[in-house]
Amino acid sequence: MKISLIVPIYNESKTVSAMLDQLEDLPGDWEILFADGGSCDDTLAQIGDRFRVLKAPKGRANQMNYAAGQAASDVVWFVHCDSRLPRDAHAQITEAVEKGAQWGCFHIGFDYDGPFMGCNTYLSNRRARRGIAFGDQGIWARREVFESLGGFPDLPIMEDYEFSRKLKAAGIPICQLPGRIITSGRRYEKKFPLLTMWQMFYLRCLYRSGVDIQEIARRYKDIR
Repeated sequence: MKISLIVPIYNESKTVSAMLDQLEDLPGDWEILFADGGSCDDTLAQIGDRFRVLKAPKGRANQMNYAAGQAASDVVWFVHCDSRLPRDAHAQITEAVEKGAQWGCFHIGFDYDGPFMGCNTYLSNRRARRGIAFGDQGIWARREVFESLGGFPDLPIMEDYEFSRKLKAAGIPICQLPGRIITSGRRYEKKFPLLTMWQMFYLRCLYRSGVDIQEIARRYKDIR
């Protein structure tokens, strides 16, 4: 099974080299697409001709949707450029799809082992088991399911959260795979981790209550 692995990028000069090294040595039959939102650093120079780069409208949701529209495979997998991916990701996704899974994600881990990070990891994975996956957990989906929902909503933030909510509302169960994606914990290092966890939870509450998405995006930038 060929899987389209999509990486949205924008000025990723500090992280793209490690991602490139992973992808060149990642087992499986992949179509690898970088969706660039207009990088003005040396990100594109680092990629060179190693992988295909698509020029997409800026914004993570726009970039991922554009790349998914160009993808040739029946399964799309969206990963962040600063993530470390499971070596057997292809085998895990393939097995899940062949058993009938429509969409899912991986378990998450962080590269920062500060106070309360174990609790944060547990709660993140527990939330995913209940049907809400975030982008840093590596959301994957059958193409027909992804397209039936219109892809990721055109939001400056929370596009992964809203996408998960739509799937949950449609009664399409999540399949959380046993592999672990290691993602950056830099936002938790800057402040006391428990405070950052609370702030992230609060932003989701604001979103559900209908607060303007631009205001939520502004507050999220402050957290980062």
